[in-house]
Amino acid sequence: MSEITSGFNSNCKSCGNPLLQGALACPQCHALVHGDELQRLSEKARALEAKGDLRAACEQWLACIPLLPHISKQVDWIKEHVRELSEKADAAGIPEIQAPPPENRWGRKLAPLGPIAILLAKGKAILAVVFKLKFLLSLFAFVGVYWVAYGPKFGIGFALLILVHEMGHFVDIKRRGLPADMPVFLPGLGAYVRWQALGVPLETRAAISLAGPLAGWFGSVVCVVLWLKTGDGLWAALAKSNAALNVLNLAPVWVLDGGHAALALSKVNRIMLLVATLILWVVVRQNMLLVVAAGAAWRVFTKDAAEKSSTYITTYFVAVLMVLGLLMYILPGQ
Repeated sequence: MSEITSGFNSNCKSCGNPLLQGALACPQCHALVHGDELQRLSEKARALEAKGDLRAACEQWLACIPLLPHISKQVDWIKEHVRELSEKADAAGIPEIQAPPPENRWGRKLAPLGPIAILLAKGKAILAVVFKLKFLLSLFAFVGVYWVAYGPKFGIGFALLILVHEMGHFVDIKRRGLPADMPVFLPGLGAYVRWQALGVPLETRAAISLAGPLAGWFGSVVCVVLWLKTGDGLWAALAKSNAALNVLNLAPVWVLDGGHAALALSKVNRIMLLVATLILWVVVRQNMLLVVAAGAAWRVFTKDAAEKSSTYITTYFVAVLMVLGLLMYILPGQ
């Protein structure tokens, strides 16, 4: 346990606002009181990460937490980053930094329990490997649910198409040099890719969200090709159901991909999306598009619109919606 001593003046260095004793951030300009020390600690932590000394880097990051307001996003990011570094260190077999034990009679009495402690430490690394298997375990469970509901062929095909969608997110995140976990499947609900978006611009987040439906469209195209080659209606059914699901996922509401992408759209962009969706519905008459249009209409009036317009994301959004809608239009069945 360490005690923090404040060596700052009674006024904020940035705006000159008076500070209460023990304050960690200025209530006026929100400048961090220990900004210089935090910068030093973070630079040292990143240098240790670059050298592969992950345990020591964790200690430096954790030393930043007492210097930050406890409700700040930086604290949440540090905790998550330390967890990721600890998992990497466990996987690499890097031993934990041990403080010298106090010399007392209890240490001598508990010494025989040392082998048990070693086994527990090894077990932590084993558990880390087990948790990494959640991708495969959840995928198998996902396949099982749809296998029982729709038969083995459709069940496996549908699960693989969902995997293609999620890998669209995963690949786009990785190519940008950002950390991400493999997809996790929720039988009967869908799947998700967990990644750290702290500090990532809204436009980049939106592009990553739209990469999933775009990959889903490619998956449906492959099924269409197989349908044309074989004449087997199973491929057409997979292509159309997958396209419809990806269109639904583009509805700009809640936690859907369209909901995340809409955060990068200004009010004008959202009106453009609404108009484009209604025009597409008039052309292809796919009622799933009305769900997207309803979501876009609602987001026109919400207060979370981006201040700056994004032509790129608006065009990307409409393009993905258009190719999925046209694919549904040319495929037979409901």
